[in-house]
Amino acid sequence: MSPDDWRRALARVVYAVFTSLVLLVLPGTSVTAPAGPVVLEDFKAKTVDGFPQDWKAQRSASAQQAYQVQSEGDSTFLAARKADQRVYKRIAWDPKALPILTWRWRLKSAPAEAEPIAAVFVSLDTDLMVIPVANKYVWSGTKAKGTVKEGGFFDASEIVQRTGPQPVGEWVEERVNAYEDFKRIHKHEPAEKAWGISLLGGPGVEIDFGPIAVSAP
Repeated sequence: MSPDDWRRALARVVYAVFTSLVLLVLPGTSVTAPAGPVVLEDFKAKTVDGFPQDWKAQRSASAQQAYQVQSEGDSTFLAARKADQRVYKRIAWDPKALPILTWRWRLKSAPAEAEPIAAVFVSLDTDLMVIPVANKYVWSGTKAKGTVKEGGFFDASEIVQRTGPQPVGEWVEERVNAYEDFKRIHKHEPAEKAWGISLLGGPGVEIDFGPIAVSAP
């Protein structure tokens, strides 16, 4: 091997070692979960129109009217008023290291026929067409808590987290293992990085969504 070949070979080895060390310290690559929860959204940032910053919707004009960031004292939340459409945020996290998802919601009012009252979508993977694969945790008006319905080609699988139009006017905190629920329903591991989250206020429903976070078990 010529001196030039030796130098090129040595350069490749040095580069490979350097790249490996960088990957080990990059955010999100460590298998060790942080000590505390990681906030995915706290609704502290909003656009000039009051819509939550970095969130999107298919019908953006009507969504900006239906979903508004509001505050009470030091607390901020997303108020959904007769929305009946999803809004979503692209945000990545390691669902295996941070499997526990928590959020708060507060029902203000709901018509008797509202179904669902609200839903929180958790997308931990995408399919071959790069469509998010999600489970939606539903506050149902009529379905029994724990009911599971597998989704279709474009529909998220459904898990009933809460049922009935009560309580009204009180914050309720939910806690789920999104990672285990995904494996149980979809029969495979999720992606290394989650796709994001979505929220839905049901037809005619007025409901508030509080901070959303993930954490280790």
